Amino acid sequence: MTFSTLLIANRGEIACRVIRTARRMGLRTVAVFSDADADAMHVAMADAAVRLGPAPARESYLNIPALLDAARATGAEAIHPGYGFLSENAEFAEACAAAGLIFVGPPPAAIRAMGSKAAAKALMERAGVPLVPGYHGEDQSDATLRAAAMRIGFPILVKASAGGGGKGMKIARDATELEEAIALARGEAVSAFGDDRLLLERYLTKPRHIEVQVFADTQGNVVHLFERDCSIQRRHQKVVEEAPAPGMSPERRAAMGKAACDAARAIGYVGAGTVEFISEGDTFAFMEMNTRLQVEHPVTEAITGQDLVAWQLRVAAGEPLPLTQDQLRIAGHAIEVRLYAEDPARDFAPSVGTLKHLALPDGEGIRVDAGVRGGDTIPIHYDPMVAKVIAQGADREEARRRLLRALNATEVVGVRTNLPLLRAIVATPAFAAADLDTGFIARHPGLLAPTPPPPRAALAAAVLR
Repeated sequence: MTFSTLLIANRGEIACRVIRTARRMGLRTVAVFSDADADAMHVAMADAAVRLGPAPARESYLNIPALLDAARATGAEAIHPGYGFLSENAEFAEACAAAGLIFVGPPPAAIRAMGSKAAAKALMERAGVPLVPGYHGEDQSDATLRAAAMRIGFPILVKASAGGGGKGMKIARDATELEEAIALARGEAVSAFGDDRLLLERYLTKPRHIEVQVFADTQGNVVHLFERDCSIQRRHQKVVEEAPAPGMSPERRAAMGKAACDAARAIGYVGAGTVEFISEGDTFAFMEMNTRLQVEHPVTEAITGQDLVAWQLRVAAGEPLPLTQDQLRIAGHAIEVRLYAEDPARDFAPSVGTLKHLALPDGEGIRVDAGVRGGDTIPIHYDPMVAKVIAQGADREEARRRLLRALNATEVVGVRTNLPLLRAIVATPAFAAADLDTGFIARHPGLLAPTPPPPRAALAAAVLR
C-alpha cells in the first residue's frame, strides 16, 4: 500500500463503511465534520477528526480548500470521497492531484466524460453501447426539441443533461404535453444544476432499471462484478436493490457485462463505477454511468464475497485488480433496502428530529450499514438516511424472508420513516414473484397506506411517547 493515512471526505453511513475497511487494512483514518456532525458516529469511529465549518454543505463538506487543509494537517496521503457531495466532481479530483494527494476514484477526464448525460450518450454511441432512441444534441431550441420528439415518438422523457436524483425529469405522453414538460424540466435543471440543457428519450412504459458494477485498474484490466436490479424507486430514486437481477439469463448477463466494460474502456476508467441500463423485454440500453461507489454496493459484495472498498483502495495504490473476470462467481442472492427518515404519506418529505429509540436488526444473513445511533439527530442539511438493511440467502426467497424478518425487528422512534413502506414492499406477492419495474410503487398504491407496526415497535413507541 502506497499510503498509510486515509481521509474520508464524507459523512454518515458511507464514512463509517469506508472507515471499517480502511482500519481492517491497517490504515489510519481521518474523519471530517460540520458543526451539525460534531458528535456523529463517523467522527467517533475515526482515528482523527477535523472540523470543516458550519452545517450547510457548501461551507463544510463541499469546501474543497478546507478538505485539502484537513488532509495536510493530519498527514493524510489519500482521500476517499464516498458518494454524493464531491465524489463525482472533477475539480475536486484535480485539486487532490495538485496537492499531491491520491484521489480514491477515477481520473478527472473520466468523471467529466460521464458528467453530462448528453455527452455520455454520444460517447457511448461511438463505443457501440446500446442506447434508448432519443436526442442528445447541442441545438437546444424548442423547435429542434419538438422535431426530435416527433421523430422519436411518444411517450417521451425530457431530462436535464446534467441531472441526477430525479431532478429535471418530466414525461410528455403526447404532443400536447411536450411544451410544458420542456419548460418545467428546463426550469428545474437551471435551479438544481445551473445548466438548462435537456435531452430526450423514448419513455418505456414498464422498464426495469438494471446496473452493472465495473472495476478497472491502472494496468488496463477491466472486469464487471455482475448486475443489480434497482427497479423499485420513488421519484426516480432507488428504494430496493438486489443482486443478481431476477430472471437474468447467462447470455444476457454476458452481453450487459460486456457493454458495461466497453463503456468503462471508452473513457479510460479506473476504480469502481456503475453503468446503468434501462431494460424492457429482451432489450437493454445505456442510461448513464456513475463514476463512484454506489449506495447499493453491499448486495454485490454479498453475492461475490468481495470487499469493494478494499478493491478501491488497492487500485488507488496502483495495485492490479484482485481477481480476473473468470475468477468471479455469483453465490446466492442479496436484497438491500434504504431506511430513510422521511414520510411517504407526504410525498417522501424528510423527517427531521432526534432518534429517541433505534433498534436495528441482526442475525444470520443480515448486514446493517448505519451512520447514526439512538439519541442522534437527523439534521435538515443532509440526506436523511438512517441505515441500509441487507439480507443474503442461498436464493432470492430465503433472502426475502430474512429481510422481512429483519424489517419487522427494526424499531425507530422520534422521526417518521419509510419503514412501513419497506415492510409492505417486501411482503407483497408481486415482489415475492419478482414482478419488478420502475412503476412498482405507483402500480401498488396500497403500499403507501399506513400500516400498524409489529407489537415490539408499538410498545417502544408507547413507552417513549
